[in-house]
Amino acid sequence: MPGSQNGDQSQDGLLRAKSIAQDTFNLQEQQRLMKPKVTLDGDHLGVRDVDLFVHNPSIVIELSEAKLQEVDKSRKFLERELNNRIIYGVNTGFGPMASHIINQDQLERLQENLVRSHAVGMGAPIDTKYVLAAMIIRLNTLTKRYSGVSRGLIEHLQKVLNHRIVPVIPEHGAVGTSGDLVQLAHIALSLTGQGYVFYQEGKQPTSKVFQRLQVQPYKLKAKEGLSLINGTSAMCGAGTLNCLHAHRLLSLAIRFGAFALELVHAYGDSISEKLQKVRPHRGQVAVAKAIRETLASSSMLHSRKAEEQVDIPDEVKEISEVVQEIYSFRCIPQILGPVYDALYKAQKDIEVEINSSSDNPIVDLEGDNFLHGGNFHGDYIAFAMDQLKLAIIKLTMLSERRINFFLHQKLNNFFPPFLNLGQPGLTLGLQGLQFVATSTTSQSQTLAFPQYIHSIPTNADNQDVVSTGMESALLASKIMENAYIVLAIELITLAQATDFRGVYDKLSNSSKDLFKGVRSVFPKIVEDRIMVDELPRVVEFLKSNQTINPYIASTNHDC
Repeated sequence: MPGSQNGDQSQDGLLRAKSIAQDTFNLQEQQRLMKPKVTLDGDHLGVRDVDLFVHNPSIVIELSEAKLQEVDKSRKFLERELNNRIIYGVNTGFGPMASHIINQDQLERLQENLVRSHAVGMGAPIDTKYVLAAMIIRLNTLTKRYSGVSRGLIEHLQKVLNHRIVPVIPEHGAVGTSGDLVQLAHIALSLTGQGYVFYQEGKQPTSKVFQRLQVQPYKLKAKEGLSLINGTSAMCGAGTLNCLHAHRLLSLAIRFGAFALELVHAYGDSISEKLQKVRPHRGQVAVAKAIRETLASSSMLHSRKAEEQVDIPDEVKEISEVVQEIYSFRCIPQILGPVYDALYKAQKDIEVEINSSSDNPIVDLEGDNFLHGGNFHGDYIAFAMDQLKLAIIKLTMLSERRINFFLHQKLNNFFPPFLNLGQPGLTLGLQGLQFVATSTTSQSQTLAFPQYIHSIPTNADNQDVVSTGMESALLASKIMENAYIVLAIELITLAQATDFRGVYDKLSNSSKDLFKGVRSVFPKIVEDRIMVDELPRVVEFLKSNQTINPYIASTNHDC
């Protein structure tokens, strides 16, 4: 019968469509499984994992199903108890208004009001890398199940992250005490389909991007707005990437220090193992060892032999030989050692924080209770970032002093003034670059003031001691950028000094690689030329160079 034939054709078409859909799903699932991933369980997120996700768009976030089941239990407990207990931020107002009890039909509106009222940051947008870092950290902390949020919120944040939808977060607003309230409120606002995000073409309304990707805006449930914004994830996002930049800068500083020692034919005893053993600070020992390993292939250092004999004159007499180098050469392990130790401590503090619950209140399933406290307070991160600021400023100052040494003929007694390889008087060598190094170092020194002690009470004195941890992290990031500029100028200086001495063949393998690298983007200066476009290329070379971690291999930990 015709009708039966048409029915069979329709059935066949439906089966084919289902088969195609299943094949498509299988292919997509296979592609998903093949993608590199970071799995979050709330306990094992490291700074390297954050870096991997932020800088590699192919990385996807996956969640631990076992932890999500714990999240479900926590949420059920909260929903069961919210009608029986007074729970801060769930059925009460916030801050000084916590004495106002909210009825059940207003609980979701309370969360919406919290997010909307706090998404009021001002200033330039924070770097999208810092925002992505903050988001993955927040997702990790919520996965710990102590916040009492729903599985749906966690999976929604995961989806937004995997799409690389980045909320626009202004730089000013967080005081870092009840967490990064203002910055994280902008993330929460975007999850609900409001506000603005960066996605592919640039800044766009969140609603437009969600519609394009068929992502449904999230409807906040009881406590979920508070749990999204009440924590240290924004300062930790910036702090995590600052630690990674500090790793890179310290590695570069160690290699540049070794390069500088070669160019002045320094004595090797200042980096000797025996000298460090009599003052065995971990950082000092590690830095000296890294320099020794870096210089193992060099033939440029002097050895001070105990058996060498000299005739001591009967009268005071000045000799021409350098008995020992100035501090910026001789004391590299003692100066960079504390930098090493500060970085180690900062990273450890951050890795504890990003695997902690920084919410309030905390769901205590075992105790059948809600714990009210202050885990949102950002002092650990503020203190870590202030220490890192000081450490990187000192590293920058060391670099700037060596630049001055090589350019100051009356100080080095060997190199031409300003390493001018052209006609003195007519050409100026590296004079202009030194001004940039000096002014940039000076700016960093003015940013050294510790935010940790710069507390201004706010929120009707409910938040009477604040951390300003986000401000410290952002200032630290500025200091990192300045350090790259100064180190770029030092590398140009070292290359110019190498050209003058003509000692490339005698250098260590490390210094040869640095010389070739910088010369690929910044040619030797003989005749004066416009360099304004060249210096940024050297900075990018330093940021992208992957062979910069000799000191990490020399230690028993990531720092």
